[in-house]
Amino acid sequence: MINFNGTLQQTNTGILPDNRGLNYGDAVFETLRVSGGKIYFWEDHYFRLMASMRMLRMEIPMSFTPEYLEEQVLETIRAQDGNNGAFRAKILVWRKTGGKYSPTTNEVGFLISSEVLDTPFYTLSDSFYEIELFKDHYAYSGMLSTLKTNNKILNVLGSVYAQENNYANCLLLNEKKQVVEALNGNIFLVNDYKIKTPPIQDGCLNGILRKQIIKILGQLPDYILEEASVSPFELQKADEIFITNVITGIQPVSKYRKKEYRNDVAKELLAKLNVKARLA
Repeated sequence: MINFNGTLQQTNTGILPDNRGLNYGDAVFETLRVSGGKIYFWEDHYFRLMASMRMLRMEIPMSFTPEYLEEQVLETIRAQDGNNGAFRAKILVWRKTGGKYSPTTNEVGFLISSEVLDTPFYTLSDSFYEIELFKDHYAYSGMLSTLKTNNKILNVLGSVYAQENNYANCLLLNEKKQVVEALNGNIFLVNDYKIKTPPIQDGCLNGILRKQIIKILGQLPDYILEEASVSPFELQKADEIFITNVITGIQPVSKYRKKEYRNDVAKELLAKLNVKARLA
């Protein structure tokens, strides 16, 4: 028996209340952008999901092939509104219940959800976008921090702080006081022709868009990319800062404290990203 928002009902099977992802944060997920019946960068998403499941000792079902999961995502979207629009889809995978801290099973269940997006391709927002550091808690460096698990209380608290103080976003620090990432994506700093992003070892998310931007920059002779630790003091020295994630694409930062930024490199990269997304 469970009491769900004041309504008594028999314990259901599957999602509530025995879901280990809900109860213990024992789940991983992938957020996907789908446009015109195509999942952007699907291969990268698939292999990241498989790697995350292996790291968390989840049993990967034989049915979890790239073709099967891709079709499950597209079928969910078709059931919602055909397949020609733009959608945000999410694959959530959790370990089935079998125990509390020592589960007796590593078998998994999954859920796919979708919602409509406004544009079929990546666009650059021209709205004012101010950021600040979130220093109440740290994102600890290490491999677990690079995974997309549903244990995101740090990001939630950072979002509450940003909302209460009228910031568009906040940047997270690790235990070494190094800038790791934004609340919802990876961060890149531009200084003239040099572009810098925190390394995975510092605890930033192993982002799909981060990977794509790094690939694009590797093909542009006008820029030099460096994956190195970022000090908070470097933020005010940068000419430009932008944030990347698979749904938004590239989000330029307008202001951090007293420093305001351009968005020239972000515009250049966005055009190349849209081409890459359609051809991938």
